[in-house]
Amino acid sequence: MRFPLKFTPKTLYRWLLIQIVSILVAAAIGIVILGEILTGPASTAVGSLMPDFPVEAVRIPAGQDHAVQGWLANGVRGQGIVLLVHSIRSNRLEMLGRARFLNERGYSVLLIDLQAHGETPGKRITFGFLESEDVKTAVTYLRNHYPHEKIAAIGVTLGAAAILLANPPPKLDALVLESLHPTFEQAVENRLKLHLGEFGLWIKPLLLSYLSMLLDLSIEELNPIDRISNLTAPVLFISGTHDRHTTQSEAERLFNAAPQPKELWIVPGAGHYNMHTYDSKSYEERVSSFLDQYL
Repeated sequence: MRFPLKFTPKTLYRWLLIQIVSILVAAAIGIVILGEILTGPASTAVGSLMPDFPVEAVRIPAGQDHAVQGWLANGVRGQGIVLLVHSIRSNRLEMLGRARFLNERGYSVLLIDLQAHGETPGKRITFGFLESEDVKTAVTYLRNHYPHEKIAAIGVTLGAAAILLANPPPKLDALVLESLHPTFEQAVENRLKLHLGEFGLWIKPLLLSYLSMLLDLSIEELNPIDRISNLTAPVLFISGTHDRHTTQSEAERLFNAAPQPKELWIVPGAGHYNMHTYDSKSYEERVSSFLDQYL
């Protein structure tokens, strides 16, 4: 940064004004770019079906020009069905490991791509707001096609938020919510601090305001904890001791706010990972034990 050769009140004022304007313009451009990156669709071709895991490709209509894409694997009749909902910027393939072990235990499973992810269309990622409509669509589909089966849902980060933000809440018999943030503001703050340090706190208000304008909704509409009192199904919260994106204390806050019956499993050593990949044996034992109680 170069200073003026001679400082006079007039040149100093101009120099300071130029620096301030330059910083503000750079910050505004950065916020716009970051907002586009965060909300841009994560559309991708999921690929062909797996011969070693027989599933049926399903297309669930969800209004004009929109359909939820997914895979359905039937299990033992009367054992129950589990809806699997992936994390942000991912798709149904992320939930394949969970689907395999659940199906081996007799559960039917439905894996879906949320809007603007995988093969389900969408213009922007909305951090659970529009994605919650896809969850309701999937649950309605299962209720209509399997009227005598109990239904559970497992959601990871965005998937967990989409389940809780659904309004009215879908009729479920059990819930597993993994690495879920209580509020959207806290989720943004954690990630900005993790990647930008204390500077992230300075740009947080700008980013939140821009995202609110970009998505045409209030940030408060994206807070899972504000909907948690609506739960009518037993819920298992899963989080890791070393998760810096969604901390253990945030998981405990959600757990304390949820009605009974509820369980909390804090995974030793786990960060913001795929919990099934991190410790498959413990995950399968804990989740199976929970689901067996209610399905």
